[in-house]
Amino acid sequence: MQRRDLLKGFALAGTAGLWLPRWAGAEGAAPTAPAPVRAIRGLVRGDGPARQPIRITPPASGTSRLAITRVDGMEVDRRTVAAGEASFDILVPAVDAAKAVRVESEVGGAHVVGAVTLQPVRKMLVYVLPHSHHDLGYTEHQADVEDHQVENIRRGIAMADATSGYVEGARFVWNLEVLWGADLYLKRGNAADRDAFIDAVRSGKLALNGAYANELTGICRPEELLRLFRFGQQLAAQTGTPVNAAMISDVPGYTWGTVEAMAQAGIRYFSAAPNYFDRIGRFMATWQDRPFWWVSRSGRSRVLFWVPWTGYAMSHVMSADVDWVGAYQARLDEVGFRYDIAHVRWAGHGDNAPPDQGISDFVRDWNTRYAWPRFQISGTSEAFTAFERKHGDALPQLRGDLTPYWEDGAASSARETALNRNTADTLVQAAALAAMHGKPFDGDAAWRDVLLYSEHTWGAAHSVTRPEEAMTVDQWRVKRAFADDAAALADGMVAARSPAHATTHHVTNTTGWERGGLVCLPAGAGDRLTLDGHVLPSQRLHDGRVAAWLPPLPPLATVAVHRGEGSAGAPPHAVSFDGSVLDNGLVSARIDPATGNLASLRRHGIDHEFLATDAAWSANQFVYMAGDAVNRLQTTSQAVITVEEAGPFVVSVLVTSSAPSCRSLTRRIRLMAGADWLEIENTIDKTRAPYEEVPDPNHRGKTMQAVAKESLQFAFPFAVPGGRMHVDVPLGQMEPEADQLPGACRNWMPVGRYVDVANDALGVTWMTLDAPLIEVGGVTATKLNSQTDPSVWMDRLAPSQTVMSWVMNNHWGTNYRAWQEGPVRFRYALRPHGARDDGLASRLATGMTQPLLVDAAAPSAPLLRIEPEDVQLQSITPSSDGKAFILRLFGASGSDRRARLHWSGPVGKASLSNLAEAALAPVQGDIAVGGWQLVSVRVERG
Repeated sequence: MQRRDLLKGFALAGTAGLWLPRWAGAEGAAPTAPAPVRAIRGLVRGDGPARQPIRITPPASGTSRLAITRVDGMEVDRRTVAAGEASFDILVPAVDAAKAVRVESEVGGAHVVGAVTLQPVRKMLVYVLPHSHHDLGYTEHQADVEDHQVENIRRGIAMADATSGYVEGARFVWNLEVLWGADLYLKRGNAADRDAFIDAVRSGKLALNGAYANELTGICRPEELLRLFRFGQQLAAQTGTPVNAAMISDVPGYTWGTVEAMAQAGIRYFSAAPNYFDRIGRFMATWQDRPFWWVSRSGRSRVLFWVPWTGYAMSHVMSADVDWVGAYQARLDEVGFRYDIAHVRWAGHGDNAPPDQGISDFVRDWNTRYAWPRFQISGTSEAFTAFERKHGDALPQLRGDLTPYWEDGAASSARETALNRNTADTLVQAAALAAMHGKPFDGDAAWRDVLLYSEHTWGAAHSVTRPEEAMTVDQWRVKRAFADDAAALADGMVAARSPAHATTHHVTNTTGWERGGLVCLPAGAGDRLTLDGHVLPSQRLHDGRVAAWLPPLPPLATVAVHRGEGSAGAPPHAVSFDGSVLDNGLVSARIDPATGNLASLRRHGIDHEFLATDAAWSANQFVYMAGDAVNRLQTTSQAVITVEEAGPFVVSVLVTSSAPSCRSLTRRIRLMAGADWLEIENTIDKTRAPYEEVPDPNHRGKTMQAVAKESLQFAFPFAVPGGRMHVDVPLGQMEPEADQLPGACRNWMPVGRYVDVANDALGVTWMTLDAPLIEVGGVTATKLNSQTDPSVWMDRLAPSQTVMSWVMNNHWGTNYRAWQEGPVRFRYALRPHGARDDGLASRLATGMTQPLLVDAAAPSAPLLRIEPEDVQLQSITPSSDGKAFILRLFGASGSDRRARLHWSGPVGKASLSNLAEAALAPVQGDIAVGGWQLVSVRVERG
């Protein structure tokens, strides 16, 4: 989102602190008259010594005039200025250092006088990347934007044809910033359209960039992050043109796993172009025009990461003219840019803008007259390839998380965000089911919807100031449908297929490791459950379902659980609850009877209290902040505690209370026999944030809604002596501060499935199934509305063992939701443990988001077993051509391993692979999987 309202005064949140380049004026403002004497920072073409111009703009005249120009008192030019000629250039010797000169020009009877500073001209090549910024909505309805971007492809091809005769460097190239528009173009078009598209890509008129959408990468599940780049590889195969570059625009910050995902797509170059001033923290101030190799968490992959000046907004705030050339060089001087190749984005005029042929006309005219600097219109790959060839070896290599900023807005629609996260996991399970049973997997439509929900455009430009306006309501309806439709498609792939009163139920483990755990069977006759003749611990629940604890099941297998009459099986150690303490012989937890917060968490065999009892907040305490009043935080009323399930297999305790801005708050605490973790399910029944009608400062006589800002969180303070915090991120893990690069967001951060706080001997794993945001150390997410001053953002995180699960907010002044209402569930699990084991933490957390499935498939023998178990099977899916399995192996322990695949049936040859599912290097025997590395393997069917 370019925020055109911001450039016109920003009615949404005011203009205090708004930085604009010295040369930038508000969009749509009347042009200012040029200075009468200007130094042009370019070296003109020609033989002899290098020269650079000074432009003289005399008063207008309808007659020709004699012009005599002196520099520092010495005549350097005498000419006749034709009638109507607005300006003329004089040429002076090129300078090697800044030089101030006085210019006097007598033109007819007029005297033009000025002092200018001649600057050395950079002998450099500037690549210009034309594209349209893809906002799926915001300024217009999503359907209209889709039409624009499809039409932009046609216009881009036509513009490339129209400029094919231009001088070298000026021929138009249309970069497809992201690929959802190309997807629509190919689906909607006829055969001739598709042929034209392929021809344009092959001839270089269209440049493909590998990301499907401008994604909030921090809220992506691992497979979702990979799917972000899969369509680009499909297009590469279809067009026969490699796609090794990607753009992401508007969004400031990207999860570390983005590098690993790009490596799987063969992407080597990343042009990142955030919004250049709003809610971007310290990101742009840190990284503009400072290219570097961004190295993956595994250390085995890297991408050339480069943020151009002003991100993607260059053409929004500057015209392509001689002043721009000078201002751009001045910027490079300012930051000490030491390379002779650079790149800028050129995104037309506004978001979702059509191609701008004016940039080709400018480059044609400039390159014809000037030798330096030179401009080259190109695709991302061409620009970055040239830069790498000349300067790649000299670039710094940096490892760390570029923790993103804009993911906070996803908590403005907490229900849909949680749903989308869970849908991504369901799709992974559906793919595994298809692989297990030899069926094709058609998940493209569902994955597309998942990606488009995580795309950064949440709603209308006035979503916060006019939340009930038709444009706001309609755009949110479409956005929400991405999450709802994807969930419906995914759920249909794993839905139970047995009669409600079946006496046999089939339970499937879709993960690649052995595991057991809880299943809930439908209400019906028969409390006695058996598996392979052994009675299972079970319990009839208050809603009629039967809960059972299954022993470890083989990976990628389905077993039969039989139901019959008789008493339920008893667990070896029953769960007890004495009014405040839950205990199953493995772990115990105490609930404060007054507040309902957790007061203790212990593990049998370890003499240690894992919760910080002296912290400002108790564990699982509800914390409410009105506005940014961090010193006046609010919490719940007196709690009412009731027993929902009394054991012996499962004890569930309900804690109900009133809470600010909520109809009710219910916290369910559950402990099961055999589980060494405690489960929590918090349900907020949210009321709308209050608002009042106020005058709209940009529309006389109209009003807007001033919505009260708020945020909601649950506190989890831990106590591990000398413990360090490690945060799961997609395809990686990071330690706050220690693994964060400069400019990354520290006020909040996305989390994948778990946070582990541990020392060498003991620790605790906190798992989150629904809520993707945390604050470290306390309530630090206090930035409301527009934020344009980098200095107000945190630049360092102190070590802490407190996790604040930030579940809801409406902090933005645009794009995201003004309010949310109704019940939303947030599930967590706490596992106190001995020595830290990242592989186990990852498997346990993944198992919770990919639970055992009931009656989704017929019985089947284990398909595959992987050794060692800390090489995690990220996913397994049938190949698109139906001839192979595609496996993704992940080094979840953080240590290098050699993986061995044990198949239950005959299979063909194995090869390393990628997102294109290609058979690359053959695999013989064990497969090397580095710590935190993702390895794709293609195994042909037998």
